[in-house]
Amino acid sequence: MKISNQKLTRNILIAMVLGLFLGIVINVTGLQENAFVSDHILNGALGVVGDVFIRSLKLLVVPLVFVSLVCGTAAMDDVRKLGKIGLKTVSLYLLTTCIAISIAMMLAFIFKPGVGVTPSGVEDYVAVEAPTIWQVLTNMFPTNPVSAMAEGNMLQIIVFAILFGLAMVVSGKAGQRILDIFSDLNEIVLNLVLVLMLIAPFGVFAKITIVFADQGIAAIVELGKYFLLVILALVIHAVIVYPLLLKSLSGLSPFQFLRNFYKVQIFAFSTASSNATLPVTLETAEKKLGVSNSTASFTIPLGATINMDGTAIMQGVATVFIAQLSGVDLSFGQILMVVVTATLASVGTAGVPGVGLIMLAMVLNQVGLPVEKVSLIVGIDRVLDMLRTAVNVTGDAAVTCIVAKSEGQLDEDRYNADPDAAS
Repeated sequence: MKISNQKLTRNILIAMVLGLFLGIVINVTGLQENAFVSDHILNGALGVVGDVFIRSLKLLVVPLVFVSLVCGTAAMDDVRKLGKIGLKTVSLYLLTTCIAISIAMMLAFIFKPGVGVTPSGVEDYVAVEAPTIWQVLTNMFPTNPVSAMAEGNMLQIIVFAILFGLAMVVSGKAGQRILDIFSDLNEIVLNLVLVLMLIAPFGVFAKITIVFADQGIAAIVELGKYFLLVILALVIHAVIVYPLLLKSLSGLSPFQFLRNFYKVQIFAFSTASSNATLPVTLETAEKKLGVSNSTASFTIPLGATINMDGTAIMQGVATVFIAQLSGVDLSFGQILMVVVTATLASVGTAGVPGVGLIMLAMVLNQVGLPVEKVSLIVGIDRVLDMLRTAVNVTGDAAVTCIVAKSEGQLDEDRYNADPDAAS
């Protein structure tokens, strides 16, 4: 089956616009309060379509990550290469996260989003306790790989897949026979991604409609300065920081990167989930950006698990916003503590539901700011989460390209080719 990427992108964009329009109309007219509209349209028909769409993507994540990573690891003839790639990847992910939160806090101090805002409707916010970095390191190693796959524990799946792939490398002919089977499975899973993309426009329409029918524009207007400042920081990070790092560390064209990758950004925005977007990110990294499977199958799933630049930006702006609302002047030591805590927390809270708010609550506790004021930004966080996800997946792909180029694992002819012609 041949699926046109151009038509798919066009249809997704149309679905986003229509969903945005319909959602705002429903919100403005108050129809979301109507029992029939709420029960049978928003939470009924549209809810089912949207949930089926996200579920269909998530069902691919575990088999795609496991099969692809086993193939990539087994294809490496030098185990030391895997360690070097891992060190580069994690270092770059932490670096971009540190830059992201630093930019966000700098902008927040300049534009002062919390000055002149009168907090109202503040409710108690109970944060789920995030694991420590030592707990994360321990929990990376599964006691039961089947259980890890059933629960979708990505760090444990990644570790098991790498160990399984390494075992195949040292198993000689037996390992090669199994690798051939996994290579065929990998091709089948990637084709399943293409099949499920057929329902993407319908799922995007449903999810966008539900979000804006619930949120409308009133919540955004109330905290407009904070909302716009987070968007500004996200844009700066996506179109300035990543391209600069890409150009300076790899020599690759940032324009060509964005040209190859913008469809994934649109998809990530519509799903608001790095994990749900992972199949599309991985396919694009290999087929459009020219990254070898052995590199992309390691760096992309790892990035979807620990790289949260968009979330770090929200934390930076939100921390300063809440400090200004509370009349607290953050000292240099507190600012540094926010940067370090949020950067390390991007790894430490990987895989925890509601990760953005959990991380923010942890940062606020660290510098003595009131955690209950997190409830002020929860209302508009759903919309910002969509933008954050687009930034997160962009960071995953940019770091992947940098690492692949440094290791000679990037096909520059494919990277520089016309992405539409290559579809």
